[in-house]
Amino acid sequence: MNLKHIKAIAFDLDGTLVDSIADLAASANAMRQALGLPPLDAERIKTHVGDGVASLVHRAITDDKDGQADEALWAQGFTQFIQHYRANLTTHTRMYPGVAESLNLLRSLELPLVVITNKSHRLAAPLLAELGIDSAFSMILGGDSLPEKKPSALPLLHAAAVLNVKPQEMIMVGDSENDILCANKAGALAVAVSYGYRDAATLGADLVVDSLVDLFALLKKSADPHANVRM
Repeated sequence: MNLKHIKAIAFDLDGTLVDSIADLAASANAMRQALGLPPLDAERIKTHVGDGVASLVHRAITDDKDGQADEALWAQGFTQFIQHYRANLTTHTRMYPGVAESLNLLRSLELPLVVITNKSHRLAAPLLAELGIDSAFSMILGGDSLPEKKPSALPLLHAAAVLNVKPQEMIMVGDSENDILCANKAGALAVAVSYGYRDAATLGADLVVDSLVDLFALLKKSADPHANVRM
């Protein structure tokens, strides 16, 4: 696949740049304990992640992907979750292998990098800062940054406009249906990572990579077919 036309890259956060399930699960279970509910297995909570904290709280309370908790109970749970999670953003959360290296390599290509996540900005920005990679990104868009979040195309279209590139000149890298749908609706190239929270083979992405370093290699090769890519 020739990626010579690519001028900017957007990344999902949870399941793409970082593995945050342990901390999300700990906060969800701290919330459930405060509400008098028994804990859920971390793998179960993983299935509830992807549509932002508000949805996660509903799902973690009801243990149902389509569940809607009582409004008062949700408000209490949301407060409990945010308080616990904000204090424990990176207790166990770590970057996936190759992420830090790939960000440096991609920046060497002078491609602007952005984060587009459904996690609220007030949680995403400090999480990236605590991991020491916030400076790699020209922009961090959270689920509350714009009127619509993924799977809407709006975050990607907004990023393209700010960066002064065409959506078709961008890559959206993610691990979920929301990421691929966002890319498809915007006309961007959809790239899925094989190591994320969902089965990449089922997402319908244009390209699947096993590591973000592999994405750099493809971009480097497209920019200079005769280049000797060293990683």
